[in-house]
Amino acid sequence: MYCTLEELKRFLIESTGKTKFPKKYLNDPRIMFERRNEVGKVYIEAESKRDIEEIEDIVIVQVENVLGVEYISKSGRTQLKWRQFYKNFGKLFGKASPNTIVNLYESGIRDIRVIKKGGEESK
Repeated sequence: MYCTLEELKRFLIESTGKTKFPKKYLNDPRIMFERRNEVGKVYIEAESKRDIEEIEDIVIVQVENVLGVEYISKSGRTQLKWRQFYKNFGKLFGKASPNTIVNLYESGIRDIRVIKKGGEESK
């Protein structure tokens, strides 16, 4: 599925950093966050990235030209990667739990294609 970096940011905040991510950064496209734990990991790959502040287990980062994002849920049932396609538009792919699919939809990512085992596609 394809989505914008802003839609992905909303999803990540909803899924992992809702109570921790400072509201002052919500509308700033240069600000993302990382969780550097192996469990519940959020990793940002960008041309330029610098730490701004640390809040519990998340690190607020200022980024320029995000190339990719990796997300692994704490349960391990969701493993998603976003790769830049053009500017702030990219392709999101991987394995998602039912709860993650709901969070993706609520974050504005509407064109979700579910591939079941055996290669059968549903929408």
